[in-house]
Amino acid sequence: MPATHFVAIDLGAESGRTILGRIQDSRLQLEVVNRFANGPVRVCDSLHWDVLRLFSEIKAGLAAIVRDRKLAPAGVGIDTWGVDFGLLGRGDVLLGNPYHYRDARTNGMMEKAFARMPREKIFELTGLQFMQLNSLFQLLAMRLGRSPLLDIAETFLTMPDLFNFWLTGRKVCEFSNATTTQLYNPRAGGWARPLFETFELPFAMMPEIVPPGTVLGELRPAIAEEIGAGKVPVIAPACHDTGSAVAAVPAETGTSWAFLSSGTWSLMGMEVTQPIIDARSLRYNFTNEGGVAGTFRFLKNIMGLWLVQECRRTWERAGKSYGYDQLSEMAANSKPFEHWVDPDDASFLAPGDMPARIADFCRRTGQTVPTGPGPVIRCCLESLAMKYRYVLECLEECTGCKVDVIHVVGGGSQNKVLCQMTADATGRRVVTGPVEATAAGNVIVQAIATGVLKDIREARDLVRRSFELKTYEPRDAASWAGPCEQFRKNLQAP
Repeated sequence: MPATHFVAIDLGAESGRTILGRIQDSRLQLEVVNRFANGPVRVCDSLHWDVLRLFSEIKAGLAAIVRDRKLAPAGVGIDTWGVDFGLLGRGDVLLGNPYHYRDARTNGMMEKAFARMPREKIFELTGLQFMQLNSLFQLLAMRLGRSPLLDIAETFLTMPDLFNFWLTGRKVCEFSNATTTQLYNPRAGGWARPLFETFELPFAMMPEIVPPGTVLGELRPAIAEEIGAGKVPVIAPACHDTGSAVAAVPAETGTSWAFLSSGTWSLMGMEVTQPIIDARSLRYNFTNEGGVAGTFRFLKNIMGLWLVQECRRTWERAGKSYGYDQLSEMAANSKPFEHWVDPDDASFLAPGDMPARIADFCRRTGQTVPTGPGPVIRCCLESLAMKYRYVLECLEECTGCKVDVIHVVGGGSQNKVLCQMTADATGRRVVTGPVEATAAGNVIVQAIATGVLKDIREARDLVRRSFELKTYEPRDAASWAGPCEQFRKNLQAP
């Protein structure tokens, strides 16, 4: 049987990749064709995304496949992070450089929003966890800052939708990314108009929302000519990267499982058929984000390996370069349960000197300060594992479901020390892989859309056959029980 090729363009907070997916003989193979750096660009006092360079990289990756390799892909799909957006004005001109979600303009915006509409009402309308980086608070910062862009904006597009528009000319918002904005009502199935009225935001700029698997159209003729392509369809996968990653979770039908998409962010949750919007999910600040095949991802964001990444960058700037495996080994050889942090403390959100911020957190909470890379990284990894346990307990309480296995996907699944800590802290079996879950999910949703695969069940069976999975059983759960309980008490302390 001849191979069917799909292109997954996966843009993350640190890097972007163009990945060639090949489905043949009941197997999925992924090949990274090109990789490029990504990250915030500081302009004056603001953080932005370099969108024109990213779009150039997207075209270069496509050209490497269709022109250099002479392949005709059955589809191209883009996934990115959520919440950030571009605004188009008259003539579809991009109005300014899109802001990076770590920009400081949203500091204090949640409190200003709650002064206009109670927190409970916003959650009732959106079912989304409260994070200052959400699109709602970014737009409110623009309104309160009297940005003239809101007055001339004609179209709001989240990041993957912006790139899809540039590729095809179609202006829509894909469901999984729309749900990350805190502007979407998951019960009503559309944009939450009362929010736009209360916060004086232009409702007319919001585009049509389309489900994952929508064929958006073919490449613009000018793009096709530039990269040497024929008529190549562009398909919206789950355009939110976690949506694509969860689509590729290799769970077996009939098992009770939770997912942990592990990378710069950790996103832990369960797949549900209806949003869970009640007092408990509000109290624990859980979120309902769009999934594939008519599902929602009931989850919680956790700061994730950002802590480790920023520590590494800080030491590198000081002339000390460490690999991630080296840091994990140093952490494994450090004394356990000496220090803890709340990974989601607001002081850790922005780029900067993370070891100093961790030291400051420990001082503020009456702890000794970790010194040296090993103890600092041990603190980060143990704190993440304990936060996973806390979130899992809250998740089970909210859903009423007991989780038997945690599926860890994404780049963080390669951190063996953290994966074993997660199994020990939670007392659950942890299954890791695939590493490239986001790209795999991107490809299989395209394959379902084009009829190459029948449904999500067949797609997950394909993923399970195609990638090596590793299992971690709890082996030291007893020693984690006390520290995890103390961690929980510390989180709930006034």
